[in-house]
Amino acid sequence: MEMLNNIWTVLSTENEILIKILSIFLLLIEMPLIMQFFLTLLNISATKKQKIIYLSITIPIGLLCIFVIPKPYSNILTLISAPFIIMYVFRISFLKSLFAEFIPNVFISILELICARLFLIIFNIDYNVCAKIPLFRLIITLSIYIILFIIYKLIKHFNFNITILDNLNKKNKIILLTNTLIAIVVIFIQMYLIVFYYHALPTFVISINILSLISYFFISTFSMVKTMKLEKTTEDLEQEKLYNKTLQILHDNIRAFKHDFSNIIAGIGGYVETNDMNGLTKYYKQLLTDCNQVNNLSSLSPDAINNPAVYTVLANKYYRADELNIKITLESFIDFNNLYMEIYKFTRILGILMDNAIEAASECDEKIINVTIRNDIRQNRQLLIIENTYKNKDINLDKIYEKGFSTKPKNTGLGLWEVNKIISQSKNISRFTSKTNKFFKQQIEIYNE
Repeated sequence: MEMLNNIWTVLSTENEILIKILSIFLLLIEMPLIMQFFLTLLNISATKKQKIIYLSITIPIGLLCIFVIPKPYSNILTLISAPFIIMYVFRISFLKSLFAEFIPNVFISILELICARLFLIIFNIDYNVCAKIPLFRLIITLSIYIILFIIYKLIKHFNFNITILDNLNKKNKIILLTNTLIAIVVIFIQMYLIVFYYHALPTFVISINILSLISYFFISTFSMVKTMKLEKTTEDLEQEKLYNKTLQILHDNIRAFKHDFSNIIAGIGGYVETNDMNGLTKYYKQLLTDCNQVNNLSSLSPDAINNPAVYTVLANKYYRADELNIKITLESFIDFNNLYMEIYKFTRILGILMDNAIEAASECDEKIINVTIRNDIRQNRQLLIIENTYKNKDINLDKIYEKGFSTKPKNTGLGLWEVNKIISQSKNISRFTSKTNKFFKQQIEIYNE
């Protein structure tokens, strides 16, 4: 009986040493729980090894904050280090890692204020005293973890995931990142002000203050997400317009081909009957050219080119080339969702090289452009190859990438210089330029890092 009384006395009186010992136990619960929470909510794929690495880094940092670094410096350390740890361990973007840190901490902070306030009302004690009594501290913290665990299970059960962060362009990522950083700083400061003046502020004021801040952040984020979805819908509509144009041209070509089918067969029959193989060969090549045009248009579809930015660039350049009577052959055998470089940089390079190819081919009697985008599995790389007919056979391959170099006097000559600049900033991209008597060839090689 005396032992139980002693245990009760130790648990129900202020005891800083025991608080720190309990903090170790609570830390071993908190870190795996938070990890599973943000992995599930943000739909982050993680291996067992990554999870172990994450815990082996964050738990020692947590212990360091408990025993060595005092508050609020320990909070600042975790606030700054956590996003970078998440980003490098789970191989996700900084914006996503920021949300991975921010969202669980918001939940914990709200639950802590609610649970602590209820506990203080029931037992009528001061917040600082409550934080230093092991039993009260343990009950409040475990209550928070239990509620957070229930929320995590509900998220997992209903498969509720935040996936909008995966489909943002650079501009929207910067806006959302700035908004999130400001929200973290403001909420962090407000939490400390509330804790500092906890005994002086009524529950109603504290609740309204916190709920207002959280509501403002989520409403502003929700508004931004809606705006981003609207932008995405607009992009999709533009892509559909281009695709409809492709389908219309394809439909017209097929109708014309069907209309002339009997004439085509009759022409072939004439060569067969007269045994004119040379004439038949020439006739076949001309027929094959028309068939290739139809095949190219079939390749120019969102299904084959599964990225709206790349599709839009290729479609616009194709129609521009077609208006100039340039025969363009397009072969795309790649999943652009698994491109080994940023889509933004890829589309810039693609657009510049296509513009140059169209300009050069338009000056020739035989106007031809061949575009190939494919995987090279043996060398673990992806290739963008653009070759075109050209008029100036004396072009200097060593100077075309210099700033200001151009074969036309009124041209600023910045296109290929920009391409070279993009490539030089990336360690896994290289270029190879060559020419034959007929074709000028640009080959961009993108290696898997």
